[in-house]
Amino acid sequence: MHPLSQFVDEIQDFPKSGILFRDVSPLLRQKFPETIDAMSALFTPEEWGAVDYLVGIESRGFIFASALAYKHGKGFVKVRKPGKLPNVHASVSYGLEYGSDELQMQKGDGGRVIICDDLIATGGSMKAAADLCQQVGYEVVGLACLVDLRALNAFQWHGLKVRSVIQYDD
Repeated sequence: MHPLSQFVDEIQDFPKSGILFRDVSPLLRQKFPETIDAMSALFTPEEWGAVDYLVGIESRGFIFASALAYKHGKGFVKVRKPGKLPNVHASVSYGLEYGSDELQMQKGDGGRVIICDDLIATGGSMKAAADLCQQVGYEVVGLACLVDLRALNAFQWHGLKVRSVIQYDD
């Protein structure tokens, strides 16, 4: 287990009964620079050099994508929930571990992107974001998250696996 995992709290029955929520709030509060450095290390300098934008999935994905964009001198692109983005070019609905939702994006420009989120559970939001990026005109070259709940997924998108700092097998 990664040393940063000790700063992730486990909350039983949140947001509803039967869900074990992995709360990264203490990690972000106590070890934010180390967390961003660990996520940065998921990709090689050559891979970072070939990326144009970091895409953040609302809302916690914004934290990681924007910090990584700043660290690597890249642009930041938002994937938002309905009603929060003007000039929407495309929308995708997806299933969650405990419900369903929708994501939207503005038109892309052909740039190469890494999609970031805080956590991957079933892979629904990551798949929706990757599909959406492709639909609006970006080339997805990487997928990253802080936490991977591997017991809930064997996620891949067009041969790309999600790179993660912390993995849980239970």
